[in-house]
Amino acid sequence: MPETVALSPDGHELAGLLPASGGGRVLLGITGAPGAGKSTLAAALTAAYGACVVPMDGFHLADVELARRGLLDRKGAPETFDAWGYAALLGRMRRPADATEVVMAPAFERDLEQPLAGAIPVPPDAALVVTEGNYLLLGDEPWPRVRAELDAVWHVVTDDGVRRERLVARHVAFGKSPAAARTWVERVDEPNARLVEATVHRADLVLDLGAWAGGATAGVSRRSGPAAARTPRS
Repeated sequence: MPETVALSPDGHELAGLLPASGGGRVLLGITGAPGAGKSTLAAALTAAYGACVVPMDGFHLADVELARRGLLDRKGAPETFDAWGYAALLGRMRRPADATEVVMAPAFERDLEQPLAGAIPVPPDAALVVTEGNYLLLGDEPWPRVRAELDAVWHVVTDDGVRRERLVARHVAFGKSPAAARTWVERVDEPNARLVEATVHRADLVLDLGAWAGGATAGVSRRSGPAAARTPRS
């Protein structure tokens, strides 16, 4: 099993955990169960180190395609993402075609509950790219191709009760009744959480966010994918 690091309230440990760049771009993956704090941690890395964040959620299949496949009621499960496209985009960021290429990545617009193409620019001087999502460490094709493009993957954990309440609050904020939100968490989010937790042995590091003060701000984000930033600050 990978080492577990419990972040202190100020999260000062993060600086010493980032992968070494070796002079090139670093691609860091953050995974964990739904509601564990992945997006909040990614946003903190943007604020502290100038990371550019590319979320897996941008590769959600559109509702019209989910409906065509009969998967709309399983939205958020692994089969409801374009994992091949996700791996291909990470490959473009790893091996840009040109030194001046700006790679355009999709975001996920939670007001619409739809992916939004071409919403996140990754400029050529983006030295740290963080990608966060549930399924970075799944063993079924094509997910290992996603992992192969990443320098390291951190698996984040927090108190399960807190995590589930965050999920309920998130679903309510985007239009579900409290009862419907709890039903969705139990029927969809929690099976996905168990699937994600079963992959923890493939992570390079486990981060416990339970005591981290930044974790207290985890909640609803209108768009998954902060604006691109450039060379990390020292």
